Amino acid sequence: MDQSETTAKEQEALKEFKDRVSDLLTSQDDYSLSKWLKARNYDVSKAEAMFRTSMAYREKMKVDSLLTDYKPPVVLKKYMSGGTCGHDKEGSPVRIELFGQMDMKGLMYSARKADMEKVKLKQCEGHLKDWEEMSKKLNRRVDGLVVIFDMDDVSSKMLWRPGLQMYMNLVRVLEDNYPEMLKKMFVINAPRIFPLLYKICRPLISQDTKNKIHVLGSDYSSTLLKYIDAEELPAFLGGKKTDPDGNPRCETLICQGGPVPEEYYLNDTESSEHMETATVARGDKLAIDVVVAKPGSVLRWEFKTDGYDIGFGIFRNEGTQQAPVVPVERVNSHMVPEDGSYPCDVAGTYTVTFDNSFSWARDKAIQYVLEVIQPIDKTDETEIKNMLDNIGTWEGIRSGGSDVDQLTTKM
Repeated sequence: MDQSETTAKEQEALKEFKDRVSDLLTSQDDYSLSKWLKARNYDVSKAEAMFRTSMAYREKMKVDSLLTDYKPPVVLKKYMSGGTCGHDKEGSPVRIELFGQMDMKGLMYSARKADMEKVKLKQCEGHLKDWEEMSKKLNRRVDGLVVIFDMDDVSSKMLWRPGLQMYMNLVRVLEDNYPEMLKKMFVINAPRIFPLLYKICRPLISQDTKNKIHVLGSDYSSTLLKYIDAEELPAFLGGKKTDPDGNPRCETLICQGGPVPEEYYLNDTESSEHMETATVARGDKLAIDVVVAKPGSVLRWEFKTDGYDIGFGIFRNEGTQQAPVVPVERVNSHMVPEDGSYPCDVAGTYTVTFDNSFSWARDKAIQYVLEVIQPIDKTDETEIKNMLDNIGTWEGIRSGGSDVDQLTTKM
């Protein structure tokens, strides 16, 4: 099929799409409407369904008034890391995501899902406004969003699946309501844990988004400067942009995130929906066997208790014996939810133990989740290699530093 045929079919699809959604159209031009078609490979029925769902969602979330009327909760303003800072050489806004500084668990315990979505929607509405302003300034259409995804200081806590799912849900807010907004994403400071994180998130990432991801590792400045002028790139990323006081991290534009103080935690968040529940009788133990099929897998846990502490430990079954791999210790999981991970270099059955044998007076109600993250396979490895920029190397990512080195040495 030649280009003229493709264009004719696209124009025909656009005409049909406009006819189908004419009851919802306001000021959208053909260029903007064509994005919905492109996002659904010019399947008019799917594009219509996407558009109608988005319009209903926008009405529900009062998107049209977010920029002027919505005030995010203080905890999100202070700790939801990232910010828009500068423009690329074509005028597109550049957003810096400090993923390693985002305490997703703390945010989920401190804010509603709807508020986190509204913050993301407000960001996207800000990008639309920025496009309008830059289009007038440059006297040509400006479009697209460049994201610099900084994984510096990423730790094993980022393997917490509910947090990753929440983060990816926020990404989908962009994809489902602002089609074709993402222009390019640069993943920088990609640590050794990156392949495992990618494995978890891979099913939640659209193919279009995957094609726009470039993994740079720690040697990224020269590549970023190919697309972004030094005056528009924060100094801590290799550019010249700083705060008025010379701060290279541009903190007036980029929220630095960090651990969320417990004083912000809410009592009735939705963060427990993914957990199992059980009661450990007084003077007793609860033992849960977890089968690890492949060496190099990671055993993850999270739990909390109602009102009182409990003992926690993990054993690896060796015939009739059990070898402790995480020694049993009493933890104050009634105060702050406990979570962690253990790299299983040996396949087999592991026994997770909740120990209440020290208490002869009280049963302990617990909520918990246990999961095994499989090591990456050839499909994951191939996809990650395809995303590597020419200055990055697979070996460089796998040998990267940080406190997660021990977690993936057997990967």
